[in-house]
Amino acid sequence: MTGRISRRDALAGIGLAVGSAGCAGRARNIAGRESSAQLVLEIRTTPADEDPNGIRIARALAENLDAVGVDARIETMNGTDLRRTVLLNHDFDVYVGQYTEVLPFDPDVLYGLTHSKFTAEAGWQNPFGFTDLDVDELLEEQRAADESDRARIVSELQESMCEKQPFTVVAFPDALAAARTDRFVGWETGPPISATGLLTMDFIDERSGDDGDPVTLRLATADGRISENWNPIAAEYRRYGTFMSMLYDRLAIVDDGATVPWLAREWEWTDPETLEIGLRDSTWHDGEPLTAEDVAFTYEFLRDTSMGGTEMPVPSPQFRGRGSIVESADAVDDSTVRLVVAETDETVAERALQVPILPRHVWIDRAETATVGGFELDTETTEALVTPNEDPVGSGPMRFVESTPGERVVFERNPDHFLVRAGSVDSADAETGEEAETDGDSAESTTGTEEEESIPEPYRGKPEFDRLEVAIVGSDVSAVQWVADGYADGTVSNLGPDSVPRIGRESDARLVSTQSAAFYYVGYNARRAPLSNPRFRGIVASLVDKSTIVDDAFAGYARPATSPLATSPEWVPGNLRWDDDREEDPVHPFRGKDGSLDAEATREALREIGYRFDESGRLLARDQ
Repeated sequence: MTGRISRRDALAGIGLAVGSAGCAGRARNIAGRESSAQLVLEIRTTPADEDPNGIRIARALAENLDAVGVDARIETMNGTDLRRTVLLNHDFDVYVGQYTEVLPFDPDVLYGLTHSKFTAEAGWQNPFGFTDLDVDELLEEQRAADESDRARIVSELQESMCEKQPFTVVAFPDALAAARTDRFVGWETGPPISATGLLTMDFIDERSGDDGDPVTLRLATADGRISENWNPIAAEYRRYGTFMSMLYDRLAIVDDGATVPWLAREWEWTDPETLEIGLRDSTWHDGEPLTAEDVAFTYEFLRDTSMGGTEMPVPSPQFRGRGSIVESADAVDDSTVRLVVAETDETVAERALQVPILPRHVWIDRAETATVGGFELDTETTEALVTPNEDPVGSGPMRFVESTPGERVVFERNPDHFLVRAGSVDSADAETGEEAETDGDSAESTTGTEEEESIPEPYRGKPEFDRLEVAIVGSDVSAVQWVADGYADGTVSNLGPDSVPRIGRESDARLVSTQSAAFYYVGYNARRAPLSNPRFRGIVASLVDKSTIVDDAFAGYARPATSPLATSPEWVPGNLRWDDDREEDPVHPFRGKDGSLDAEATREALREIGYRFDESGRLLARDQ
């Protein structure tokens, strides 16, 4: 008898009204259980009202684990606590999460996610505790390889990772938003949850903005963290980093797949390991000049936020992977900084330019050790990593105005930003070749022209709004209603598919759907048995019915995938691509058919790798 579980039974209860499974904490540590005890696995995720997709994936996996004899328990917690528990304390068996990169990313992201050098650190770098020397070697080789060799190495790296499953990629959801088009257009040019997507929008309402009143872009979101915390390097508070990228400039950004200058005016490789960067004329939001000293400080600070004040460095958990590329940073003069990188391909090294630049005069006093009230951290931390960063001081195109926690946050346009200067009248005159009245004016116009040409055209003179108001609402459905009623121009939190029918019923709101690289995944704590066993992880991965989850949980607004690089198909080898002709995962296919799990075949696979069951069909825990 094969003991199949029907597709509908396996996904029963996946709806929005799913709460905690009643497990208030870890019942038993896996490694410490008696050999005769049933194996218990906790699956941690956020509640349905915060992210309906995560709980649906968790529920589907739990149902299939239960079917093969594992006592699977779901514990929900808010996003901040989940990230602290998983990313900072590593206290989990299995969790369901969503990666934070909205736009397609370079394969070097995998270095931070899986290199064993990061297993003892907190943050997005290797939260799984995954250790594999072969993967480490491939990660290091791809950093140093030239373009032709790198493609081959990245293919081998993906194949190895997909086999060993430190985490299981489930699906890449579409970035869904509700939007009005009577005041702003351009929602489709980039995911509406990305800063670049917001910056490229155009204002078209001629009825306002000409009478001296500020042009205001109004957004609605169900994620209230932006109204309470503006710390760009705090891993637990940042989901997509949309507004942090509006407050804090980076030396470079990725535009249409290419790394382009941003706060950096230009850069030059003076030798294979040295990058010299010229900065634009910029000031901090508090009026202080931005200099190369701030840039050099940022890289030193990201490596050790204690600035040598603790026995061991306390790196930033948010940007450790990128920061590890830079070995040293020094100010040559006020507007030039020199970065020394390890033996690294230029494309990889340019990833290091994509970190938020911090004002030294603000952050230097945040190197003291700190604690988080009501939460016990397993590692030492600093004020820099736990401060909510009230009254944030950045250099970005928007600056902070005010906030009411849980209700709203307001930003205003930075009139001194280089994007604004690039769209000024003086810059336009210089571009048409009109002569200035004096030699001084001529030199200034030439500089303006050079500055404008180094900025991608869609961003020149942006943003086209003077104020940005973000309202915090109770749910995705409420956010859609705010748009329909005219209280908001669009939503900025990624909507769940249940909101789509509501958008269709509203005449003044329309659905915006764009591709997102922020994939959903199931993460395994490889520090704990039996999840330390790659064969066991592979079997768990085969219990994730990706096609059914995409159809039922995401209502088709997602694409199942095997590789975390699926939105960059040029990097993915053909044997790992999940195209329209492929019905199942090519590495760990679902152990069933037509959405029904073959529980007995899965039990047999577990027996083959050394696991036992009792007379009731319960999988027994054992020392690994």
